[in-house]
Amino acid sequence: MASGEEEGGVDEKETNNKKRTKGAIATAWLTVYNIAMTAGWLVLAVAMLRYYLQKGSHKGLYRNIAKTLKFFQTFALLEVGHCAIGIVRTSVIVTGVQVCSRIFMVWFITNSIRQVQNEESVILFVVVWTVTEITRYSFYTFNLLNHLPYFIKWARYNMFIVMYPLGVVGELLTIHAALPYVRRSGMYSLRLPNKYNVSFDYYYFLIIVMLSYIPLFPQLYFHMLRQRRRVLHGEIIVEKDE
Repeated sequence: MASGEEEGGVDEKETNNKKRTKGAIATAWLTVYNIAMTAGWLVLAVAMLRYYLQKGSHKGLYRNIAKTLKFFQTFALLEVGHCAIGIVRTSVIVTGVQVCSRIFMVWFITNSIRQVQNEESVILFVVVWTVTEITRYSFYTFNLLNHLPYFIKWARYNMFIVMYPLGVVGELLTIHAALPYVRRSGMYSLRLPNKYNVSFDYYYFLIIVMLSYIPLFPQLYFHMLRQRRRVLHGEIIVEKDE
């Protein structure tokens, strides 16, 4: 009987050690990831500021930063994986919608339709994304290191109140500006008859995407407001990434 208890105790210790090891590895990876993403968006911010100071105009700015933006925004797909494997306590669906909607804006709107790249709305959402991501990733980094400055915590849970709606406005105006070019070119559309016997109109798809903001934006916005109330009222922060 005693031997069985000792064996059980050894197994429990081994299990706890494995959990601690996995937890340490996950924390180390998330720290490296968030530092890298903070640095990446800082590079993007500096590049935008330098371009505007040199040129005095936003024309051509997007093309100048496009590679950096596409790389770091696409790299954020890892966050969906973080949620899926459980190293981050955030909904896979919420994270997936947020990340994939941005990737869609980058690759299938702004990158694909060059005529909209000089629109002011593009610069609006890119600037909003940049400020938001620098704040968000630096928040996660310091939180993981257990040294979270109050001003970063404050910025994380207050700036989105203005930034989030501004970003949505920029995205919607950009999609709207793209519609005439999509309709004329027929890009990404599939007309009947064809061997697949399937019809797809990218123009109407973009209209549906714009309409989807009506139910999705309030849900995500109020989700952030609920988080803000919990954190600023002194409850324990359990998130490490989002």
